[in-house]
Amino acid sequence: MTKKVKKIKNGVTVENIYFKVKDVLDTARATAYKAVNFAMVQAYWNIGMIIVEEEQTGKKRAEYGKYIINELSKRLTQDFGKGFDKSNIWNMRQFYICFPILDALRRELTWTHYRLLLRVQRQDARDFYTIETINNNWSTRELERQINSLLFERLALSKDKKGVLKLAKKDM
Repeated sequence: MTKKVKKIKNGVTVENIYFKVKDVLDTARATAYKAVNFAMVQAYWNIGMIIVEEEQTGKKRAEYGKYIINELSKRLTQDFGKGFDKSNIWNMRQFYICFPILDALRRELTWTHYRLLLRVQRQDARDFYTIETINNNWSTRELERQINSLLFERLALSKDKKGVLKLAKKDM
């Protein structure tokens, strides 16, 4: 059973128009999602900056920092809901420390990407994974897989860097 396609004018169908409109809406939604996501990444960076700067003015940094995190977690969770547990606020603090230049943050990366990158201890490895994530459009799951498989370390030790990269991409 075939569906009749009604042509409106010059061979244009409702189906053609629908897919064009759908594409416009999909693009707008994706753009809005990215803009909102990056605004939140910037907000988390700013929260981290405030915490770090406040800690540095305190006399008992470790104790004072722990108190700040606990209090912020309680109050922000009460006012804004989940997403502000102690571990996430510690991540925001660490985010500012590991990525100290706001303008250097990449719009292509989500907060989840950045949280995964915070686990990478070495700055050169973190930079590598950041660049590879952007260049290869890695999802957070793929980034985590590459970090866990020690791709950076394997490349650093390998004489066949192209072969290791090819193998890593093959596993994706």
